[in-house]
Amino acid sequence: MGKTIIVSNRLPLRVEKGSKGKLNFIPSEGGLATGLGSVYKGGGNVWVGWPGVYFNKEEKRRLTEERLAEENMKPVFLSKQQIELYYEGFSNSTLWPNFHYFNQYAIYKRTLWEAFVEVNQKFCEVVLEMAKPGDKIWVHDYQLFLLPGMIRAKLPDISIGFFLHIPFPSHEVFRLIPWRKELLNGVLGADLIGFHTYDDMRHFLSAVSRLAFLSNQNGRINVGNRVLEVDAFPMGIDYNKYAEKAASTEVIKNEVEYRTSLGDQKFVLSVDRLDYSKGIPNRLVSFELFLQKYPEFRGKVSLILLVVPSRDQVDTYRELKEEIDLLVGRINGQFSMMKWTPIHYFYRSLPFDKLSAMYRMADVALVTPMRDGMNLVCKEFVASKLDKTGVLILSEMAGASKELSDAILINPNNKHRMADALKEALEMSVEQQQSHMETMQATIKRYNVHHWVDLFLGRLDQVKAAQKEMDTKNADHQVLAAIEEVYNKANSRILFLDYDGTLVGFKSMPELAAPDKKLKTLLEKLAAVKNNRVVIISGRDHETLESWFGDLDIELIAEHGVWMKRKDAEWKLLRQLNLDWKDKIRPILESYVDKTPGSFIEEKHYSIVWHYRKVETGFGELRAREIMSHLKFFAESENLIVLEGNKVLEIKNSEVNKGKAAELWLEDDEYGFVLAVGDDWTDEDTFKAMPRDSYTIKVGPEVSDARYRVNSYKEVRKLLEKLT
Repeated sequence: MGKTIIVSNRLPLRVEKGSKGKLNFIPSEGGLATGLGSVYKGGGNVWVGWPGVYFNKEEKRRLTEERLAEENMKPVFLSKQQIELYYEGFSNSTLWPNFHYFNQYAIYKRTLWEAFVEVNQKFCEVVLEMAKPGDKIWVHDYQLFLLPGMIRAKLPDISIGFFLHIPFPSHEVFRLIPWRKELLNGVLGADLIGFHTYDDMRHFLSAVSRLAFLSNQNGRINVGNRVLEVDAFPMGIDYNKYAEKAASTEVIKNEVEYRTSLGDQKFVLSVDRLDYSKGIPNRLVSFELFLQKYPEFRGKVSLILLVVPSRDQVDTYRELKEEIDLLVGRINGQFSMMKWTPIHYFYRSLPFDKLSAMYRMADVALVTPMRDGMNLVCKEFVASKLDKTGVLILSEMAGASKELSDAILINPNNKHRMADALKEALEMSVEQQQSHMETMQATIKRYNVHHWVDLFLGRLDQVKAAQKEMDTKNADHQVLAAIEEVYNKANSRILFLDYDGTLVGFKSMPELAAPDKKLKTLLEKLAAVKNNRVVIISGRDHETLESWFGDLDIELIAEHGVWMKRKDAEWKLLRQLNLDWKDKIRPILESYVDKTPGSFIEEKHYSIVWHYRKVETGFGELRAREIMSHLKFFAESENLIVLEGNKVLEIKNSEVNKGKAAELWLEDDEYGFVLAVGDDWTDEDTFKAMPRDSYTIKVGPEVSDARYRVNSYKEVRKLLEKLT
């Protein structure tokens, strides 16, 4: 069993330069570091990331690397310019505002993008130094969006997971980024992609469909010959860590000290990093409105505003800091009394024991981000309330709101509702508080950060195992040479060839896909070889196949096996089928044509096909899902089957499939060489019907029962040319 390599922008500690050149190694107390501690600290596992310091001297780098190796960490050393352009630049000035719907702050510069690519490549090189077959690589967050694809290009079989800790925007917002396809292709190098919420997952799948033109089925996406999965994994906290800290002597002592200093009143707590996505100004204006609307609370309730410094040298953040300062000054100036200050404002980071004391002391936690991936502050507050009293006011824009429905959920843009929520929270009975808090604590306790880690890594193992079960090998030069060798040695041969997507490319209209002269010559040569049988096995109607191939010495199977034509024989109906169902299905499909511009119906003798190749990407797939859902019970009662092809849905009798038709030809002889080639789900029946030692080839990237795969119809033609 291989090791696990965790990769994030920062290591779970920071290195600081002390006096006289001494290096200090300060561990992080963040939720991710806590949750992954049990993973990276044992079993030869390792955490890769930037150590948080710049080194010009090689000796310092070597000493740092040796010291970090003792902690199972591997540093990626970055220059000051790289941090400015890759981290402060593309990560936080392009991706962060875009993903949080603050596009007015987004900067789209090629120099920032190039630095982002460069640093992701640097991370890749460090990972490749230590990665071995059988290892697991877990990449974290938006700063390393390109890394999974870079690793995949070098280690195609390795297991890669990716988790995004911030929200993912709708595709309409994401598409504003000039390098949106490159970002998607990078993250699609992972085998499992995780988000905090179903909404983020849904937005991502929509972007993949509309911008990378890859559809999904229940969160599964086919990329090349690999199926990856996308799912929601809400991240938790270390519940026991916060509960135990809240019960400690030092925290209780701190709480007593705070209460003595601030007097007998109720407290509303706000804890946030300085960032425009946190909605701090809206919160302050709402608190001001609360004091205006409900003057009876003046002198009895104070807001404790803790803002953790962040990037305040950047203009946008500096302006935000100034706005907060002005608002706090205005509100305090308007409402303060000799013995009461409305807002106690702290612009600093507090140690864990002091923060825990504030959680304990607070009667209300005001957690109202404009947009947040998860937000762990609200969970930390809930875990710290040992007496189960206290009220959480939570923004419905935070991922945590999906789990903590017992909080008072508000829209952070609705200032009047936020002011009313404060009144509701402060007047809530102890019994109600305890009831809501108990429910939320049970949720947080069960779905803690350790559960999150185990769930994600366990799912990654399952996805990788499923990939191996469904693995279809690429038909490389070695495979093609083996096919050619067996073909040349065989005394009798049969070739089953699908048509659309297998021998020719797809066209916008079915009638435009007629065979070219080169293809007809190729088939004629194949059929002319002694003891060769060439069978075109298609969903096309028999009149079309006759008009295209009737002059060749080949055999034809039409409409998935309804019609068949052997050498020197007339067309024969394989079985008589009831067609009454078509009159019921046709109006349904026509109604979808009416409301789906670009779609159309193709009617065959024994099936009806709904085409959506010309429909807007994503919209056609949506309509196809609707049709399948619409026809599900009707199809079962009428003994029909709804087949998905390449941008088509075909409805036909379930008794008919290509595999059953192919079996009739296989009964004619003992063939020394059998080849079957096809490109969509209808051809899977053919592959399943083939003898064990046959050569079955899937055209395209989707999962298949075929033994081998090629990328396009052009490769199929090259193979057939070799065989002639």
